[in-house]
Amino acid sequence: MKLNVLLVFIYCSCLAATAKPISSLDPEEQRVGKAHQMLGEKITPLVESIESFKLALVNTTSFSQSQRIVSNHAESLWYSAINQIKASNSYDDRPLYWARLLGRISLKQHDFPFQLSSKQQAVLLQLWEDGSRGLTTISYSDDPTIDRIFLTGFDPFLLDRNIDQSNPSGVTALLLDGVIFEFKGKKIQIETVMIPVRFDDFDQDLIERILTPLMAPEKKIDLITTISMGRKSFDLERFPGKRRSATISGNRNVITGASPVNPLIPLLKSKAHDSAEFVEFSLPVKLMQQATGVFKINDNHQVTTLAKGKISPQSLTELTNEISVQGSGGSYLSNEISYRSIALRDKLASDMAIGHIHTPRIKSFEPLVIKQTVTQITEMLKHASTSFK
Repeated sequence: MKLNVLLVFIYCSCLAATAKPISSLDPEEQRVGKAHQMLGEKITPLVESIESFKLALVNTTSFSQSQRIVSNHAESLWYSAINQIKASNSYDDRPLYWARLLGRISLKQHDFPFQLSSKQQAVLLQLWEDGSRGLTTISYSDDPTIDRIFLTGFDPFLLDRNIDQSNPSGVTALLLDGVIFEFKGKKIQIETVMIPVRFDDFDQDLIERILTPLMAPEKKIDLITTISMGRKSFDLERFPGKRRSATISGNRNVITGASPVNPLIPLLKSKAHDSAEFVEFSLPVKLMQQATGVFKINDNHQVTTLAKGKISPQSLTELTNEISVQGSGGSYLSNEISYRSIALRDKLASDMAIGHIHTPRIKSFEPLVIKQTVTQITEMLKHASTSFK
């Protein structure tokens, strides 16, 4: 069966469930049909993994069994995506993104042979999300001579503008997960995860849930870098800000109500995030700027405050008593993941190197630019590793 025909079959069968669904499809899941119509086989390399998942669900007889099946197939999808992007040399993160959504639809619309509560369905959906994003497979070598880097990428976003949008940060996460490289006599292992572009996941402490155990001293992580797509060049974002002010929505079309004149404090487990208005990264910036490549690497100090507007402070002290409108990383989830990770580091009194890399922006899908981006990020991380003790 050709892959484009198989995708239609899976998508239609997901929507034609015989049981009443516990929950309807959200705006992100509803885009799958349009993505098929617009992109066809460009997004189908992993669709057979979803067919295997659907067949496995048919054989579930209990909630506990369904949990195991969901977890196993979610992790399998993550590894299949990594293998597929490396084998194809495609520099394309979109197959994983759309396959994950097909899996969510399958879970929501499957007619389980036992009573499934909405709470249990939420558990299964979370297991699917965590496994297919690499959250459950973070595993470093026991070799004490190998240093450790942890990296996050993002899903594609602004898909109502460009349904075919890719994200260089997501490609980076897929290509570097589990990689061990050598540089100037050091060995360094990278582990990665993929982050959703959704405000509710952030408010429900996704970033803190991922990073808290990794910041424990016994994990011995040497550097954490969050990555997202940004401007014309590489920007290392020095001063992330706490508040949201972007008026664009996340991938579920949620609009926060924030604006440049009304910057809002994000939530952390249903409470307002209570850390400082601005924080500062601890990346070895001068070493990272030694990485060769086609793009400039900026140490970006620019922020926006409610009282002063756009400024470029040279120290965090200059931002005392200022209210954040935009951090160096902007006012969207790119800035926020950086802010949350650094604020958590400060709360835990960790001295690890941590910060955000904004990649050059692409239009839709530009594999050559993405390749150049991933190559230069790898060089940045190699140079950064020379600072590890």
